[in-house]
Amino acid sequence: MSLQWFDFIGMAGIAFVLLAYALLQAGKLQGSSIGYQVANLFGSIFILVSIFGSPAPITEVLTPFLMQIAWIAISLYGLWRGLAARAAAFRAPKSPAT
Repeated sequence: MSLQWFDFIGMAGIAFVLLAYALLQAGKLQGSSIGYQVANLFGSIFILVSIFGSPAPITEVLTPFLMQIAWIAISLYGLWRGLAARAAAFRAPKSPAT
């Protein structure tokens, strides 16, 4: 068995997702952090690219395909929420120092 380009892309995606999860469990990342969301987003995109690059018909990889679409959607939602919260905190009036 020889690895193809899409296999390497998929392994990089897996590394992103697993590293983000490991850092979350180790307390090095917060679930709402931009880094966590971006790592999950890129990981799932890389895995999706590897699915499309594979010669397998989409009907044979439908389950992982749908999983990655859901993972991308959830990551984008988390990224949007995180950025919206940061923007709101930035716009909030600052209390004067006492």
